[in-house]
Amino acid sequence: MSVENYAFHKGTHQNVSVKYQLFLPYDYKSKTDNDYPLILFLHGVKKRGEDIRMLDGYGLTWIAESKQDFPFIVVTPQCPSNSNWALEYHSIIALVNEIITNYRIDSDRIYVTGFSMGGNGTWDFASRSSEIFSAAVPISGWFDSEKTMLLKDVPIWAFHCEDDDIVPVSGTKDMVKALISIAGNVKFTYYSGLKHDHRVMHETFNNAELYTWLLNQKRKI
Repeated sequence: MSVENYAFHKGTHQNVSVKYQLFLPYDYKSKTDNDYPLILFLHGVKKRGEDIRMLDGYGLTWIAESKQDFPFIVVTPQCPSNSNWALEYHSIIALVNEIITNYRIDSDRIYVTGFSMGGNGTWDFASRSSEIFSAAVPISGWFDSEKTMLLKDVPIWAFHCEDDDIVPVSGTKDMVKALISIAGNVKFTYYSGLKHDHRVMHETFNNAELYTWLLNQKRKI
């Protein structure tokens, strides 16, 4: 199935409005008794805006579209201009809950990943909603290592390039070191020669081992 564009609006204690793209596996309509794992993908800073078409051909959604057997539903929200994922946290969690309600989601297999600003958002969302996310995959991101304890029980596989010229690799290494020090569930992969380029995402999202690992991570009841 192709990726489609949507706008989500909901009245809560605050008004929620999110533009997003949704990828459904190619067999979603034919296998009506299947529940599917869900991946929330958070984009980088340059894709912020009000034009959802900026996300066309980008990131995990683009990889999912290219694979006939991609087994995950992927939701890719767009962060508004002059905002960031930490500020949009409540809106995005409301969107995730809406997707869970309206699609056949395996609620024990909900994951969050993102690149650059989205990598930071991945760390942040996992630290604030460990009851929702069964695993996190931050790519070229950073976070506050003083909040590491919030991530102790979240399976994490972090990716970064050693020669990143925008977000220093220390943004990931500091978090990995802090998680190891408290016996956190963390894996890490460091690239070389890719700097802070979309190729880091392509290397990561084309790694079949990543999806095998994700599917082995289930929410702890």
